[in-house]
Amino acid sequence: MSMIRYFIILIFFSMLNNQAIAEEVKKIGKFKDWETIVIKNDSKLVCFAQSKPILQSPKSYKREARLFVSFRPNEKILNEISITAGYEFNKQNSITAKSGKFKYKFDISQENFAWMADNKIEKKMVNTMKKGSRIMVSGYNEEGSQTIDHYSLLGFTKAYNTAKKSCS
Repeated sequence: MSMIRYFIILIFFSMLNNQAIAEEVKKIGKFKDWETIVIKNDSKLVCFAQSKPILQSPKSYKREARLFVSFRPNEKILNEISITAGYEFNKQNSITAKSGKFKYKFDISQENFAWMADNKIEKKMVNTMKKGSRIMVSGYNEEGSQTIDHYSLLGFTKAYNTAKKSCS
């Protein structure tokens, strides 16, 4: 899990535009509602496509949410889908993503992030995202209140392909 913590820290510092970290973080491109970022540090390379929600529910609960698809070639990790809803997830409720008739469950949650345990499911979700126009991520905070983040999929395929190519 140490690479995950490293990844999380770099993402949030890059959002703050910290100059020391910015030398290691390179924004490759913005593709409509998605962007591609590459992080290089020593011998480690992480490439990912990310997006912010276009709509959040409830509106009164302001938070920083993101949806990521990552590649970490040093660890032989491809198509890793992860999310953060901007709060710590509770363990009693499922975290799901839904696009059209397709629904996917995030199996692992740690602190503010959630992942899928099965790479085959991640590949299916990536294909769904390539074909869809929107995906909704539903989670529950520690108090048990549900949140729903709506992500546009405009630009996803280009951001995804750019991230994949950057790490190959």
